[in-house]
Amino acid sequence: MAKKSENIVFQGTGRRKESIARVRLMAGKGNVTVNGKTLDEYFGTEILKVIVNQPFAVTNTVGKYDVVVKVVGGGYTGQAGAIRHGIARALNEANSEFRPVLKANGFLTRDPRMKERKKYGMKKARKAPQFSKR
Repeated sequence: MAKKSENIVFQGTGRRKESIARVRLMAGKGNVTVNGKTLDEYFGTEILKVIVNQPFAVTNTVGKYDVVVKVVGGGYTGQAGAIRHGIARALNEANSEFRPVLKANGFLTRDPRMKERKKYGMKKARKAPQFSKR
């Protein structure tokens, strides 16, 4: 377990679909900043805010850490998942006792589902042109 100090910064990288989130976790009051904006400004829907804060809820650390996130790529849902993954990794680095509960909830596992590539002769990944006998 790491020493609790004001200067220590824990880092974690989270990924989901095309999104990559670089998360910095430091002791604080629970402020979450995403790309220079507050969590409420960046994510419009309440569900995405809940997804981002899930690692804090399961480890009973709500309001104990400030989070600064830089996230790029993908859409809002993928970005929220990437931030959750990064926060979970940073919490694991901050205190190794959180690992079992984070792992049990699946927050440390990288979601491997990606968009399937488009194939030649097709309109999209699986959508084929309309078949005509003549």
